[in-house]
Amino acid sequence: MKGKAIYQPTGRALEYAKWACNFYTGCSNNCDYCYCKRGVMAHTWSTTPKLKACFKDEYDAIKVFEKELIANLKELEEHGLFFSFTTDPMLPETSRLTMEAINICFRKNVPVVILTKNAHFFYYNHFTDCLPPMISHHRKYFAIGFTLTGHDDLETGASPTAFRIEEMKRLHDIGFKTWASIEPIIDLKSSAEMIKQTMGFCDLYKIGLLSNKKYYWKELREFLIYCIPIKSRFYFKDSFLQQAVISRNDLSKNCVTRDYNLFK
Repeated sequence: MKGKAIYQPTGRALEYAKWACNFYTGCSNNCDYCYCKRGVMAHTWSTTPKLKACFKDEYDAIKVFEKELIANLKELEEHGLFFSFTTDPMLPETSRLTMEAINICFRKNVPVVILTKNAHFFYYNHFTDCLPPMISHHRKYFAIGFTLTGHDDLETGASPTAFRIEEMKRLHDIGFKTWASIEPIIDLKSSAEMIKQTMGFCDLYKIGLLSNKKYYWKELREFLIYCIPIKSRFYFKDSFLQQAVISRNDLSKNCVTRDYNLFK
C-alpha cells in the first residue's frame, strides 16, 4: 500500500516500521549524516520542512490521512503507525499536523510510534493541551523515540543530546513508552555512552550503523556484549549483525526481532 500519507516501507526502513506516515519532506535538524540528503530524495531536500506536493494544503493532508487510516485500519491496529521517515515529525513546522493525525489514531485505537530529535515539543501548546487525556486514556498507544548518536556537532539544528535524554526520562516517568534510535553509530564509545545515560527509562533500543562505513567486527561484538546484560530490549539491525558476523538466532532473549511490538 503506497498512499499519499500512509504507506508500507520497504528495504532498511522496514526494520523500523511496517506502516509509516510522511506529511513533509525536509528537516531543520540538518544532520550531516542524513540519508534523505542523498539518493532519490536529494532533489527535494531542504532544511525547511515542506508539505509534500501531493497535498493541496494541511487540511487536505489530514483528510487524506484519515481516509487512508480507515482503509487500512485492521493492519494499523495490529502493527501501529510510525512518524516519520522524511522529516522530524515534532518540529515547530511539522508537529501540529502530526498531533492532529495522532489524535485521529487514538480515536481509532491505532498505536503510534514517533521518532524525533526535538526535546521541546513537550512544551508546545498543542501537545500539552492533550497531554492529560493522553496519559489517562491513550498512553498505552503512544511510544516516543529519540535519536541519540552522542554527536551534537553533526546535528546542528536539533535539540542538544542532554535535553533529549532529559525529556525521555520525563516522558517515561509520567507513563509513556520510550525508545531510542542508536543510529547511526558514529563511534561505538559515544553510542555506548548514550545507552548508559538512558538505562532504566528506555524500553527499547534500535541500533544501526552508518551507511557505507566499515566497522571492525570484533568491536561490534564487544559493543553487543556490553548491551546484553542491560534490562531493556535491543534490536540490532541486519547490517550490524552482518558486519559483526553474528546470527540473530544466537542472540539473547532481550534481543528482539523487527516484529517486536512495544505495545504488547
